[in-house]
Amino acid sequence: MQNYKKVFLAAAVTLAFSAGAMAETLKMGIEAAYPPFNNKDASGNVVGFDKEIGDALCAKMKVECTVVTSDWDGIIPALNAKKFDFLISSMSITDERKGAVDFTDPYYSNKLQFIAPKNVDFKTDKASLQGKVIGAQRATLAGTWMEDNMDGVEVKLYDTQENAYLDLTSGRLDGILADKYVNYEWLKSDAGKSYEFKGDPVEESDKIGIAVRKNDPIREKLNIALKEIVADGTYKKINDKYFPFSIY
Repeated sequence: MQNYKKVFLAAAVTLAFSAGAMAETLKMGIEAAYPPFNNKDASGNVVGFDKEIGDALCAKMKVECTVVTSDWDGIIPALNAKKFDFLISSMSITDERKGAVDFTDPYYSNKLQFIAPKNVDFKTDKASLQGKVIGAQRATLAGTWMEDNMDGVEVKLYDTQENAYLDLTSGRLDGILADKYVNYEWLKSDAGKSYEFKGDPVEESDKIGIAVRKNDPIREKLNIALKEIVADGTYKKINDKYFPFSIY
């Protein structure tokens, strides 16, 4: 009987440990089509600023994290369907999205700015953009801003930012409105070398947060971890790998 009790106790401890280990594994959702914040390398691995910040947060929380990719259009439904535990994919914090998910404190600040071909007179006021075709990614702050503020201007929305750039270089767009830091990265590429920023940023108060399901306690754990990686220099190290200026 004594041996039976020991075996039973050992099995119970093993089961409890396994359950605990499982609870300490989290999935982070990423679009993986938005460089330099998130994309895939030549081997198909998810890389980018978002991924590295997510990894740093997981390390601070002492949990193991894996990546689950999702198309942008369905990324919030995927979070709420529990396909992943938190969403770190350069998502703007908006009132509309707050109706579906909760957000952490912002982990970087963003601006929206137009790009268009160099040596082309491209003014960014509504009157000057009449008759032009402007691209933006669907279901983003840039796309919403164009629809809300540029009535009468033809706006083409794309499923990915990369497809918008392809149409710009093919001459099917006169310009693009997108996150400044995404445009900044693309302008450094061979494809983007004939283009430049136009005008001043049209939106400078865009805050980017990590989305979690409503009332999920992981939100506060992520907030604590974010403060820790900022305080100990981890955030700056990741920031400096991608940008020669702070985006926090």
